[in-house]
Amino acid sequence: MPKQPLIVGNPVFVVVDMQEGGGLPAEEMGIPVMPGNAERVAVAERLLAAARAADVPVVFFQEVHRPSGVDFGRELDGVEGVHCVEGERGTDLEPTLRPILDGSRQEFHLVKRRYSGFIGTEFDIVLRGLKADTLILVGGLTDVCVHYTFADAHQRDYYVRVVTDCVGGSSQYRHDAALDAMEYLQTGALRTSDEILAAFEALTTPVLEGAAR
Repeated sequence: MPKQPLIVGNPVFVVVDMQEGGGLPAEEMGIPVMPGNAERVAVAERLLAAARAADVPVVFFQEVHRPSGVDFGRELDGVEGVHCVEGERGTDLEPTLRPILDGSRQEFHLVKRRYSGFIGTEFDIVLRGLKADTLILVGGLTDVCVHYTFADAHQRDYYVRVVTDCVGGSSQYRHDAALDAMEYLQTGALRTSDEILAAFEALTTPVLEGAAR
């Protein structure tokens, strides 16, 4: 497959589960996360600011489970322990990565109970309402929620980009394997934050009459 343009049609910036628990030890948050959370949050802050400046819609995902555990399903059959429980430390979104919901912007906060952002949420309805074409994913985990959201978006015919320096996996090995698997599905899916920032900036640059976009 030829490498597609970075942004095809209408973009949406998707922040996947960037929650306060990303900076907690694995034994406390219930999930192993590779180092570098603070750095990834800083990159996400820059990308979010650029998306807002370019009037790119933003979707914030938050994984939340009920204290009863009724909605964990098979999530506890593998390495992961109890995590992202409603009302517990670490479940809230990162303070600097939260939506503006005053009606002045196209920003959405979606709670999910499963790894993929498409399962049991209104994500697809929101994307259709926005007439979205390209999804730009950041967050975690690369090998779990980012990967499964990517695969489901791919199968719904969205173009998907993953910001390689703004995602973190459960381990370096699994992170690398997930990135490779996503690039396998869409050539050119893997992009750096510098590339995304430049693309967002280009959206804010007035186009001269008669010039090609």
